[in-house]
Amino acid sequence: MRWYTRRRSRTVCLSLVVASLSLHLLLTVLSRSVYQNHCDAPSPRQTHLNTLRALVDTNYTSRMSDNHASYAKTPPDTRKVNSSHMDSNGPQKMSEKDAVTTKMAVKVGHGHKEEGPVDSLTMTVRVGKFGSMGIKPMGSGMSKLEALFSHPLYNMPTPPIHEDDWLLKVKPKGTAGEMSTQMWVSDSDIGDDSAHWNRSSDSHPPWLRFHLGISRWQLYPHLDPNMAPLAQQLSTHRIVSAVQKSGGTQLKLVMSFPNYGQAILKPMKQERDEETNFNLYYFSDFERHNAEIAAFHLDRVLGYRRIPPAVGRLVDVVTEIKDITTDHKLARTFFTSPVNNVCFYGQCSYYCSTEHAVCGRPQNLEASLAMMLPDTSLATRRSWRSPWKRSYSRSKLAVWEKDPDYCDTVKKTPPYNKGTRLVDLIDMTILDFLMGNMDRHHYETFEKFGNNTFLLHLDNGRAFGRHSTDEPSILTPLEQCCRIRRSTLLHLRLLSLPQYRLSDVMRDSLSHDPLFSVAPLLSELHLSALDRRLVTVLQTVSRCQERQRSRHGEGDDDVIYDDVTDYKTLVKHVTPAG
Repeated sequence: MRWYTRRRSRTVCLSLVVASLSLHLLLTVLSRSVYQNHCDAPSPRQTHLNTLRALVDTNYTSRMSDNHASYAKTPPDTRKVNSSHMDSNGPQKMSEKDAVTTKMAVKVGHGHKEEGPVDSLTMTVRVGKFGSMGIKPMGSGMSKLEALFSHPLYNMPTPPIHEDDWLLKVKPKGTAGEMSTQMWVSDSDIGDDSAHWNRSSDSHPPWLRFHLGISRWQLYPHLDPNMAPLAQQLSTHRIVSAVQKSGGTQLKLVMSFPNYGQAILKPMKQERDEETNFNLYYFSDFERHNAEIAAFHLDRVLGYRRIPPAVGRLVDVVTEIKDITTDHKLARTFFTSPVNNVCFYGQCSYYCSTEHAVCGRPQNLEASLAMMLPDTSLATRRSWRSPWKRSYSRSKLAVWEKDPDYCDTVKKTPPYNKGTRLVDLIDMTILDFLMGNMDRHHYETFEKFGNNTFLLHLDNGRAFGRHSTDEPSILTPLEQCCRIRRSTLLHLRLLSLPQYRLSDVMRDSLSHDPLFSVAPLLSELHLSALDRRLVTVLQTVSRCQERQRSRHGEGDDDVIYDDVTDYKTLVKHVTPAG
């Protein structure tokens, strides 16, 4: 009996073991099936290595910190879009699922750390169909900005861009092991015609897509889908290096990201509502971080697209500048103020001293980060002295300030005697007048394109200094030359209408910047000044047209440079201001 009991127990145990093994085998089979369904092999498109894939894979994704790895791939609405055809095709319709809205925490002072308590700003990142700067405040609409950018005037068909009209090309040869930061070069450095690549490839980091999208006519296309990821990079990506930029009169830093992108940082120097001292000469004025950001938005609203993208950011003075800088001269200028704010002042011609130090609160510093243009070794730029440059003297006047017929001499002088250079300069004059910038002594162009190209509107930090008064002398080129593009005039008239009022559109546009959550980039007084100055510009053009009619009868051919062939179709959409 005892033997029978032991045998029966052994049989039961073996049965249980077999059942357990069977159950484990079944679970294993099911788990393998689920794993395979979620880990499909990448498609050929994903595995294909183009000319810059090695650069992107090794330096844009793998070297980024975990909290920024999600930005390694472009948002859905930026894929399969050829930037060279954006203007000619007009607004791109997108489904609701392509207007991706995600939440991200921007960690103030600890942007690349995951542990420990942080002071965070919660912002909504929106990749909109109009390629907004990427930050959309909760509950804020962009109806006027959307309506403006949907207007036919902003979506006129343009001819396709030829290969010679792109600023940069990429060398087609080389294996993944040969890839480096010098893989993309200027057009003049390529000795064959075999370059073939995709400018809108989502494998390129945003800064590189920006560089590769620069053409003879503009820095970036209208409705550029790369604006949102580029703004995300500038405002959130980890900073790995900070050094002082050489040259210039005031403090600027070059900030580098893990994906080799670089930006120019200008720190906060004064409060937004604080006006420039009336006794201060224009060439001694502060450079303002919010002016750089607002200038980019205004340039875009005017339809120019000649200022590199600029975004606001809260930077930790210690972890994102002091602790990572390799600039020994800069490092020696850090100190702690009597109220325990971390400060530094660098080395420059103006305002680089302990009396004019840049200080965090206690470590957080407001700043603008502007996208850097391609290095001059890849894309040479030429600097031109403005014919209406100020004397930069406390006692002497410039020639144009004494000679009312000065423009007659300029019109006979190359490169202003032919092409579009004169109306290009007047475009810049209008931009400067609207934002009160008196410091336009030089401008630059890309040398590759010769004289037939746009002007770069760089260094706008001294703009938006005064809202209570206007500076009529900035408009002297328009007043003396009486010459303006028809497209520019149509844009200005459109922005004078109530439904597209310049101040309202600028308010909407600036509300997408990350620093808007701290405070508006421009005060209401500065926004009102934009409307007032716009009226002055339109009145100046009207006086020029009246002067032309009084001298030569009907017609304004000498005033209007006709760059819009089918403007009669557009003019019904743009009613001139009262």
